[in-house]
Amino acid sequence: MDCRAQGGEAGAGRMMRTDLDSLASRLAACVDDRLPQGIFRVHRAAFVDPQIFELEQRYIFERTWCFLGHESQLHQPHDFITTQIGSTPILVSRDGEGRLGAFVNACRHKGALLCSREQGRARAHVCPYHGWVFDSAGKNTLLKYGASAGYSEAFLKDDHHLIPIAHLGNYRGFLFGSLNRDVPELAAFLGSAATLIDLIVDQSPHGVELVPGRTLYTYEGNWKLQLDNGVDPYHLSEAHASFLDVQARRRKGMGNVDSRSFDWSRRDGLPAGAINFDHGHSAVWLEQPEPDKRPIYPAIDEIRSRVGNTRADWMLKGRNVGIFPNMQIADAISPMLRIFRPLAVNLTEMRAYCIAPVGEPTAQRAWRLRQYEDFFNPGGMATPDDAVLYEDCQRGLSAMPLDYLQGTSRGMGFQQSHADEVVSTLGIQPVSSALGRYDTYSEVAFQGPYREWQRLLLAGVKGERPYE
Repeated sequence: MDCRAQGGEAGAGRMMRTDLDSLASRLAACVDDRLPQGIFRVHRAAFVDPQIFELEQRYIFERTWCFLGHESQLHQPHDFITTQIGSTPILVSRDGEGRLGAFVNACRHKGALLCSREQGRARAHVCPYHGWVFDSAGKNTLLKYGASAGYSEAFLKDDHHLIPIAHLGNYRGFLFGSLNRDVPELAAFLGSAATLIDLIVDQSPHGVELVPGRTLYTYEGNWKLQLDNGVDPYHLSEAHASFLDVQARRRKGMGNVDSRSFDWSRRDGLPAGAINFDHGHSAVWLEQPEPDKRPIYPAIDEIRSRVGNTRADWMLKGRNVGIFPNMQIADAISPMLRIFRPLAVNLTEMRAYCIAPVGEPTAQRAWRLRQYEDFFNPGGMATPDDAVLYEDCQRGLSAMPLDYLQGTSRGMGFQQSHADEVVSTLGIQPVSSALGRYDTYSEVAFQGPYREWQRLLLAGVKGERPYE
């Protein structure tokens, strides 16, 4: 079935007047989910159709919880960060009493962007257009020349404060926001996937922080290419062959021999698996071939005494988790946080941060950062590979006849509609899991995100509430 938007290029960038039944039928066809028959596939149109992109902004990013930032970015009163929920600019601020708030980052006067800085500290934000002033709690404290402006009594009685978003939630320092008043509580939204966040936070008795500094870059491809890649172990040997070659040379004494490189040649045959959760979250995991190369290894005895052997062993595994729709934590080498922001159907902005335990010894922090720099970011040896391949995929997806992709089937033969024997040790209840070996390269973790993607879009075009 063809799920392309009608109207072609002329319809790019705007919502077209399409019969809702027809639109719903096309969206329903974009994910062919017949798991009992061994079929789960995604249509190419999901990546190239401008109308679908507009629907994603409206019915996914602006209807569910989105990751905003981490509490460690807002240590002190009056600290702030700016970000986005879909196309809506957001200001997250800690007020003078230490309370966190999140607001639409736009002046109430003429709608100008209020704060253009990405992060900082300010007791007040002054609109660059007409000079209205708002404090760190979002309250309007000055209408410039207000006393002599001749405002009507009705205007003066109106609310001139920044517009708060519908919900701001904090899960163990990870901040999420929603523009939709009807979303479930954050804990219910995260569900069992929160346990994967716990495995990051509990690496220190004091929690974790984002290491100061971040990387921002764009790639010319759809945002779901990153959504997929974050839980895709299948691409490592081909996409990152140069990285693996450098690692092998280091083990022979060439180059930076102090980087504690993993021997990835030992990964094949090790246990590995995939997990799907409610609300589109998913994860992949593998037994690390050399857990003593992990930055947390020197603290593993303390960690075991605090969280127990099972969770400590899980912390030593490689784990990538995606929190739908815009956040990923990759902890296969050195933990990193990715936030993706769709800019267009074929353009995505990425922000990446290194995650580290609070109070980590200097030597371990240096170890962590060297591993992080080695693999991640545009200056690393892996991120550029991925970005180029996303752009290659986008070109191929746009040029080929629109049809279903064949990239979601690996590992389905191992899939179970419950927690497998390894995942069950965490005491969680996923929608499904698949246990195999690393060289199985399971693609099962794509299912949850695309089911939720389709569910939210269909609810939107049908005028239904996505959460009841």
